Amino acid sequence: MKNQEAASAPDQVRVDLGRGEPTAPISFPLLTHCWASPSTLSCSICPAEGKGAALVLPRCNTEGMTLHLAEISAAVAPGAHAVLILDQAGRHISAGLVIPANITLRLLQAKCPELNPVENVWQFMRDNWLSNRIFKSYDDILDHCCFAWNRLTDQPWRIMSIGLRQWAHG
Repeated sequence: MKNQEAASAPDQVRVDLGRGEPTAPISFPLLTHCWASPSTLSCSICPAEGKGAALVLPRCNTEGMTLHLAEISAAVAPGAHAVLILDQAGRHISAGLVIPANITLRLLQAKCPELNPVENVWQFMRDNWLSNRIFKSYDDILDHCCFAWNRLTDQPWRIMSIGLRQWAHG
């Protein structure tokens, strides 16, 4: 696994950072929604460049989203600006969310997850690397999340193929 290191809080893990853009979570044992999950893979992709940024966090909340936005912000090229396509989950619209100056949030209409390109990323990762598993421990979940994310980001053409949307890119 590359770039897996402890982040600022002891129960966070950094995953292959330095890549960047939209977000969604991981539940146990599959990547879908973050109901009562022991771990959340908060990731974003930039389909135009085939890059991504992610954090594996213990909870799916506003604090985690703020950390994720800071990670994306650090991955955005100097002088550039990122537009994130997000659903209207509470953590995405919370008054407590800290949004970096080089990021704009673009909220999708309610109940339309299929419009968010990152949903297809979850489906791909679930189908190829995260399904049909029994995790032995919390660390095992983290390792599998890191492996799947790093494997995806090692394939920029795949991120481009999965994430590009005609309506979003003209």
